[in-house]
Amino acid sequence: MATLPDLAPEIEQDLTRRLDLVEKLLFAHVEGKYPFVNETSRHLIVAGGKRLRPVLTLLAANYGNSGERQVIEAAVVCELTHLATLYHDDVMDEAPLRRGVESANELWGNAIAILTGDYLFAKASDLLADLGPEAVRLQARTFERLVIGQIRETQGPQNGADPLEHYISVIADKTGSLFGTSIRFGALLSGTSPQIVEALTIFGEEIGLAFQLADDVIDIASQTNESGKTPGTDLREGVPTLVTLLVQKANRPEDQKLIASLAGPISDENEVAKVLNALRVHPALEEARTIAMQYAENSRKLLSVLPVNETTSAFLTLCDSLVTRSS
Repeated sequence: MATLPDLAPEIEQDLTRRLDLVEKLLFAHVEGKYPFVNETSRHLIVAGGKRLRPVLTLLAANYGNSGERQVIEAAVVCELTHLATLYHDDVMDEAPLRRGVESANELWGNAIAILTGDYLFAKASDLLADLGPEAVRLQARTFERLVIGQIRETQGPQNGADPLEHYISVIADKTGSLFGTSIRFGALLSGTSPQIVEALTIFGEEIGLAFQLADDVIDIASQTNESGKTPGTDLREGVPTLVTLLVQKANRPEDQKLIASLAGPISDENEVAKVLNALRVHPALEEARTIAMQYAENSRKLLSVLPVNETTSAFLTLCDSLVTRSS
């Protein structure tokens, strides 16, 4: 399991078995009577992905009754929610590639991509109806944060606000919220103690931040399509990330031309290549790696209140693997 290397054999075997159940339900649940909708909604499912959010749900359930059918359903809800946001994000970013394949908006246009994302949100809600009002409320509040995070990213920081602080708060909503919810679902629905539920939720939010900050580094450092996405996507869209914000914050005299390029979307592919090359040798890239590692270390510390067992060890491994990955 690439996302979680060095798992205890019994943990890995059980996690693999339950992930297979998640995968089967994921495919079955988007099956409908319209072949074209089946094709568009399965596009990114078939393309693969880490299934990281379901992994968090399943691992968290190990602190309670991990065999609950509701845990599998919640894991599918989290993956469907994540997939739906990808369809919408790719439209906003005009991204041509996702998970190593053409994005839905590239294949079928923006309208179909947006509607497919909406369809997946609807399918997630359908599963949620069987998980009880607390689960529905948790999903609704998570969805609210996902939307607010996207709006605040689009709006940008208010006058006088620190751009870096604004960015961290945005990714807390856009990425951290669903990580926290994924892990909370597993803990809640498996019947574990309230103390463990809260500790895992806080951990999930923090490791979500570490994951996204590491993603920022990958978007710059990865070679063409190595990560399954087009490197420099955020540069093309003019979306600030940790690396570019650090360059702007340092404001070195020798970086003025680079900073000017980072001020808005870059439409010329030759310019994108030049900026990527400049960022790959800039001290800000290594600084961004260090910051991502700091968030991962903070996540590790949050696990200290959990029982000492193989599941906690798996979460500790996750803290390292999510920030040292190349895709």
